[in-house]
Amino acid sequence: MRRTRLALSTLGVLAALLLAVGVNLLADRLLSSARLDLTENRLYTLSPGTRQVLEGLRDPVTLRFFYSRRLGAEIPQYGAYAERVRDMLREYVAASRGMVRLELYDPEPFSETEDRAIALGLQGVPLDQGGEQVFFGVAGANLVDTERAIPFFQPERERFLEADLTRLVFELSNPEKPVLGVLSPLPLSGDPRAMMMRQPQLAQPQIVIRQLREAYTVQELGYDAQVIPPEVQVLLLAHPQNLPEAAQYAVDQFVMRGGRLIVMIDPHSEMQATRPGPTGAPPTDTASRLDRLLEAWGVEAPADQVVLDLRGAWRVRAGPNERVQAVDYVAWFNLQGDSLNREEQSTALLEQVSVASAGHLRPREGAGIEFIPLLTSSAQSMLLDAAQVRREPSPTRILAEFRADGERRVIAARIRGNLLSAFQDGPPALPEGATRPEGFPAHLARSNGPANLVVIHDSDILEDRFWVRVQEFFGQQTIAPFSNNGPFVVNLADSLSGSDAMIGLRSRGESQRPFEVVEDIRRRADAQFRQTERQLTERLQATERRLRELRQGTPGEGARNTNQVVITEAQRAEIERAREEIAATRRQLRAVQLELRRDIEALDRNLRILNIVAVPLLLTVLAIVLGLLRARRRAAARA
Repeated sequence: MRRTRLALSTLGVLAALLLAVGVNLLADRLLSSARLDLTENRLYTLSPGTRQVLEGLRDPVTLRFFYSRRLGAEIPQYGAYAERVRDMLREYVAASRGMVRLELYDPEPFSETEDRAIALGLQGVPLDQGGEQVFFGVAGANLVDTERAIPFFQPERERFLEADLTRLVFELSNPEKPVLGVLSPLPLSGDPRAMMMRQPQLAQPQIVIRQLREAYTVQELGYDAQVIPPEVQVLLLAHPQNLPEAAQYAVDQFVMRGGRLIVMIDPHSEMQATRPGPTGAPPTDTASRLDRLLEAWGVEAPADQVVLDLRGAWRVRAGPNERVQAVDYVAWFNLQGDSLNREEQSTALLEQVSVASAGHLRPREGAGIEFIPLLTSSAQSMLLDAAQVRREPSPTRILAEFRADGERRVIAARIRGNLLSAFQDGPPALPEGATRPEGFPAHLARSNGPANLVVIHDSDILEDRFWVRVQEFFGQQTIAPFSNNGPFVVNLADSLSGSDAMIGLRSRGESQRPFEVVEDIRRRADAQFRQTERQLTERLQATERRLRELRQGTPGEGARNTNQVVITEAQRAEIERAREEIAATRRQLRAVQLELRRDIEALDRNLRILNIVAVPLLLTVLAIVLGLLRARRRAAARA
């Protein structure tokens, strides 16, 4: 009988083990893509835009993740972030239904894996003086061996981790270099008259155009264009002064067909004002506007007002008849801090953007568009008639008349929404003798899906002198940027050149979340400590100063020279009291320093007690309660 029970027990245990293994294998096969994200900011949940990109993959993409474990051992912050990146990459694999393949590598120093990481464009970072490098990046490739890489993951860019990975996958699925069209009367690619004017420096393209050419096929369009070529994905329309109606229609229909537009208008173009016009003299009309198109798209951009901002104003040389040599020119200013939208990819990591004689934007009431500010003035701003800036402005007089009104003005904004064409009656009539080009596209009265464009009320962002210093060094040109105008424009083009899914990607939360309660206690304690410390330090310095004066004593009456001094008994007693006060003050300073961490240590102790004692105690109580209930049920069953 006992043998039978033992055999049955053994078979039961084996059956339970087989059942557990079978359930795990079945779950691994059928539920491998199941995910449950319990983080507050849904850090591991892919956005709809990313899923749209992954579902649109037609060919497999291979992602090779190179991470040196030694980096995480030396710097724990990178170790935690590496886990976040690895988990996110696995989410891409799970959501792609086999179209994304993931390979993991730990490149040891001086190994073939390290050589491969370097060959794929990843950046090695030395940890010590021994020359050993660590890696933390990802390289991707498609079937035709097109390669893209994120050389090194920076924790500061964690909020845009999903956007960076999705862009990498998108570029591998669309490997051709995108085409960026440029339509502008400004000499952005260099002034062809530079040699005749004996100014060879003006023949060079603007630095922004050079940077765009590194990532795009830049195609310049004529001012008489009737159609924007279909291969152009992003159009840069800079300072469209007196743009012909036919060209306006071409731009309008380009946006209606889904083209991405960066338009830069300007109430006063400083670039145009400093260059000679057709007659040799600088032009008097330096404003550009695009009212017909922008108003139809729900954007107001007054062309007769210039934004002045005291915060970040440039220091410029005053006029020759002024008493001061330098003055703040509030029409030229840097945008920093909260003036840059930290939630947008194009501006999140920029330090500052410089503008000159910029205008402002606002959405039309009831326009029904998504109006996202990118660049915003500070509250120390006001509006000025643009005519006062166009005709020989006086920085001293403008500053003297400056009165901030506390309002903030939007200088650049991203627009998204279903738009109506500005030409509801179809294409405009052509001048006599002109003909339509072959294959002229059919008219669209509304946008083909949500349109995406960026409006900037300043074209001087493109000019070199407002963001970069170009110098000659032994025959070579060196570039030293002091603002981020160039990266800002390149970032805009990057964000717009992707699919609609890419444009919709926004910043996400961070996995490294500090204890906000602890940080608040730390800040309050530190502020209280600093205030008490300052008071005690001032009292200590005053006491020490009085002690030095007492030690000097007073000249003796019978002394042979005036340098001999006599310290009286009263002064000795005062010196002793000063010493005691100094010692007491220093003890108070030490006590205040010890009290600084009292609340933090108390909270840390309570958390430790909660984790070490309270949770096990709660489980023990729960087990006892369950045991008592079970015993009571057995007793009731026996009764």
